Amino acid sequence: MAAGAPGPVDDSDDKGGLRAALSGLTTRGRSFLAAGVAAAVCAYVLGQGDLLRVGLLLAVLPLVCVTVLYRTRYRVAGSRRLSPSRVPTGSEARVHLRMDNVSRLHTGLLMLQDRVPYVLGPRPRFVLDRVEPGGVREVSYRVRSDLRGRYPLGPLQLQLSDPFGMCELTRSFSAYDTLVVIPRTEPLPVLRLAGEASGYGDGRQRSLALAGEDDIIPRGYRHGDDLRRVHWRSTARYGELMVRREEQPQRARCTVLLDTRRIAYQGAGPGSAFEWAVSGAASALVHMLERGFAVRLLTDEGSAVPGESADGFAGSTQESADSAGLMMDTLAVVDHSDGGGLSRAYDVLRGSNEGLLVAFFGDLDEEQTAVAARMRQRSRGAVAFVLEGDDWARGGDASPPAPVSERLRLLREAGWTAMAVPPGAELARLWQQAAREGSGAQSSVAGTTTGLSGGWS
Repeated sequence: MAAGAPGPVDDSDDKGGLRAALSGLTTRGRSFLAAGVAAAVCAYVLGQGDLLRVGLLLAVLPLVCVTVLYRTRYRVAGSRRLSPSRVPTGSEARVHLRMDNVSRLHTGLLMLQDRVPYVLGPRPRFVLDRVEPGGVREVSYRVRSDLRGRYPLGPLQLQLSDPFGMCELTRSFSAYDTLVVIPRTEPLPVLRLAGEASGYGDGRQRSLALAGEDDIIPRGYRHGDDLRRVHWRSTARYGELMVRREEQPQRARCTVLLDTRRIAYQGAGPGSAFEWAVSGAASALVHMLERGFAVRLLTDEGSAVPGESADGFAGSTQESADSAGLMMDTLAVVDHSDGGGLSRAYDVLRGSNEGLLVAFFGDLDEEQTAVAARMRQRSRGAVAFVLEGDDWARGGDASPPAPVSERLRLLREAGWTAMAVPPGAELARLWQQAAREGSGAQSSVAGTTTGLSGGWS
C-alpha cells in the first residue's frame, strides 16, 4: 500500500486575491455580468429606470456569488491510497480518494479531480454533494498502463461552485503519490542447475567449519554469541574465551545482464525486442531470487542495482521480496543507453567469480561477440538470449539469419548456452530448452546424464 496525505486545505486561503476569484467566473457568470452591464448602459442612454434595475441585478448576482464563495471558510482534508503501488504492465491499480470536512460548516457542491498522466487514462472527476461537518466522502478510480515507468499522481484538486453556477474556484493539495509500472514477469520452470563450485549451484552451499568433533576451528568470543558454543579446550589453550564456528551458509550467486544499447535494438513499444529483453530480465531476477540465489542486476554500462554486500549482490539477510522490489523498480525506468559496447559490463564481471550468468543481448557484431565470449571465463555457468533486430523487424523466420547463427556458434564455442529469441517467443519455453541444451553439453563431456530436470554447465 502507498498512502498520500495532502492534508487540510483552507478554502478561504488567498491565492491571488479577489482578482483570482473573479477569474473563476463561469460562462454563465460572465454572460450575466455582460448582460447586466449592457442593460445598464442601454437604460442610461434610453432613460429607462426599470431596465437599469434589471441590469444591476444581472451584474450584481455573479459578483455576489464570487464574494460569497471567496469568503467561505471551511476546511477539508484529503488523502490518496494506491492499491497496489507497484503493478505489472497491462494490470490495473485502484486509487482510493478520501475527503474529510474538518470544519463546522456544510460544504457546497464539490468537484474532485485528480491529475494523472495521459498514459494512465483519462483524468478522473467526481461530483460530491454537500458534506456535513465531520463528514467523509470516499471515491475510487482505476489506472492502467501498457508502458513501464514511474508515474506521479496528483495533486488532488477541489473545484468549488456556488448554487447558481456563476463561479468556480479551484484549490489544490500539495502532495503527490507515485505509481510504479514494472515489467510483466513470466513464471519460469524450476530446473536443477548444474555446478558444484562455490557461488553456483542449486540452492545453498555451506562452508566447512567443522572437519570433525575434535578438529574445530574456533574464533574469539563476540558480544551476543551463545554461551553454549564456548569451546573450553581452545579457551584454556589461548587464554581467552573462544567459541565454535558453526558452518556458515553461502548463497549461490547469479548475475542477470541486460543489454540496453540503443544500437542493439530496433523498434519501440510494448511488443519491441527491447521490452521483451527487459521483461525477460525481470522474470529471471524474480525466479532466481525465489530459488534462493544472491542476484545482481547488471547493464551494459556496468551499473548494477546496489545490494547489501559491497559487490552489489543482494545480501543473504535481505528478503527476496525486498530485493526483487528494488530491482523491479530499476527495470521500470530502465531505458536505452548511448554506449556502443559491452566492455564496461565485462570489466565488472571479470573482477569476481560470478557463479551463474544470465544475459539478454540485442544485436551483436563481431567485436561485441568476442567481448561477450570473454565474459564466460569468469562464470561457472552462462546462458545468453540473443534478440536480433532485423529478425524482429521482419516478424521472424523459420531459422535465425546466417550472421546470428554465426554469433550463436561463437558464443557456444566459448562455453555459453546461447539461444536465439524469435519475435513473440515465450521465455519459459526458451528457459527449458536452454536447460536441456546445457544439460546435453555437459553429458557429452562427462559421459553421464543429469536427468529430466536439465541444467546449465
